Amino acid sequence: MRELDARSVRSGVPRFARPRFLGVRAVPKPSPRSSLGSVRAWQRMLSGRRLDLLDPSPLDIEIEDIAHGLARTARWNGQTRGRHIFSVAQHTLLVEALLLVQEPHGPAQLRRAALLHDAAEYVIGDLISPFKAMLSDDYRQAERRIMAAVHLRFGLPPALPLHIARAIKRADATAAFLEAVNLAGFSLAEAKRYFPRPDMPTPVDSELLEPWSAAKATRRFLERFSRIAEDRLKSAS
Repeated sequence: MRELDARSVRSGVPRFARPRFLGVRAVPKPSPRSSLGSVRAWQRMLSGRRLDLLDPSPLDIEIEDIAHGLARTARWNGQTRGRHIFSVAQHTLLVEALLLVQEPHGPAQLRRAALLHDAAEYVIGDLISPFKAMLSDDYRQAERRIMAAVHLRFGLPPALPLHIARAIKRADATAAFLEAVNLAGFSLAEAKRYFPRPDMPTPVDSELLEPWSAAKATRRFLERFSRIAEDRLKSAS
């Protein structure tokens, strides 16, 4: 899978060559593994794409669908303060901002990976960690397959290099601590027991911890994704 050059970028978002560019209607190829009689093993997106959950294809993944889904998926099972849910889309923006604090000279690839680190949740939802621990490995395998397809779709390796994965995990843990204390009702002492205390020489923008509407979260996610894509093109030229 390859990314197109700058001439194929539409609205700042890199696109892959897809059947619809050739005047052919994009019809998902049936997968033997998804032929489960009357059991539906795919998710229809508002873009018209149909993502096979057992064998996800990068060609069926659109950044607009990811943004829409994540902006309407609640962190902390919705148990957060504020008029709106604290969405996974806003969480990913917080993680990417924290990563910039930790890795101020990090490449665009690192920032893109951070923004997409929970992208699978636009399909499978966000499960709190205690519940995830009770599930079989089937859930984690499905999550890994979707994430591999997302990575390929947007020019990342299917499995992230260890140093990138670790950097994102640190920023993700810091975000969890800040969300727990500021939004999810944890006391400082309680949060310290369950989440690593963040080491932040530079404070993060407090707006990122004020829950947004779904429309605003969608817009800000897409704007940030486009900005990172533009930065990557500039660095490559």
